[in-house]
Order: sequence, then structure tokens, then C-alpha cells
Amino acid sequence: MLGIIRPMSLAELEKEVLKLSSGELSAFTRWLDDYTARSWDDQLEQDVAAGKLDRFAQKADEDFETGRCTEL
Repeated sequence: MLGIIRPMSLAELEKEVLKLSSGELSAFTRWLDDYTARSWDDQLEQDVAAGKLDRFAQKADEDFETGRCTEL
């Protein structure tokens, strides 16, 4: 019979992470970094699609057109 799976609290998760071997911790860290990057990319795509960044792009275009930009 399968057990019931319940969400883990942050405190419980922290305790479990402390139990990981160095190899497991490295693998978990890589996974978490990838997950965080994908989440950030997904949020950015949603914000662009929703027009939340349009005013910043418009300001950058205005600054470029009026010569308020410098070369990197």
C-alpha cells in the first residue's frame, strides 16, 4: 500500500537538505539553480507578454534617440 504524500514545510525541507551527502547536495544545488533560472525566465517572458516592461523599453529607445547613451 502506498503512503499518503503531504507537502513538506520549509523547516522540514531544511532538515532533509542537511542530511544530504556532499554529492547529493551538489546535485540538488545544480537542480535548484536550474529551476530558479527557468522560473526567472518564465516570469520574464510573462512580464514581457503582459507589457509590464514596455515603459522601460520606450525609455531606452528615447534615451538612445536623444543621444543619452554611452558605448560600453
